[in-house]
Formats: sequence, C-alpha cells, structure tokens
Amino acid sequence: MVESITDTQFVEKTSEGLTLVDFWAPWCGPCRMQSPIVDELADELAGQVEFFKMNVDEEPKTAQEFGIMSIPTLIIKKDGEVVEKLIGLHDKARLNEILGQYK
Repeated sequence: MVESITDTQFVEKTSEGLTLVDFWAPWCGPCRMQSPIVDELADELAGQVEFFKMNVDEEPKTAQEFGIMSIPTLIIKKDGEVVEKLIGLHDKARLNEILGQYK
C-alpha cells in the first residue's frame, strides 16, 4: 500500500534514498489509471524505492511549489533532490526503467 502524505510531511519523507511521489486527485481519470501501476511497483520495489501519494486538492502547497499544473504528475527524488518530473500517465515498464537508473 502506498502511503498518502501531507504538505508538512513531504520534505521529511522524501529527503533520503529514492522516492516517487504520485500527485493525483480523485476526480482525475488518468490518475485512477496510474494509481494501480504505482501500487504494483511499490510492492515489487519494496526496500529499494519509497512510494507516496499526494492529493493535490487536499495538499495544494507542495504541488504549487513544484509547479504542478497537470495530473497525474510523478516526482522522483534521490536523496532529497528531484531527478525526474513525469507528467501524465506512464506504464509500469517505463517507470521501472526510469527508477532503475537511480537505484
């Protein structure tokens, strides 16, 4: 299960190791398609990558700080630094490939 985090938890939760944050909203169709892919990867990559979700309607501050205008947007951080910002729906193979570059 992918943990939902808040604006106040964002920096703490994503400051170490490899993390992926899925910015989404319940009304977003592509977000609902992205979510099970992120969940699958979270199970498969447990211990290698930390996965989080942020609802942009409930937690707008972080989304604004990162200039997120479209969702889903996935932000990948390595030791607290953003290394990838992926906008739109991405398939599992592509996400696995991108994450593999930073493991």
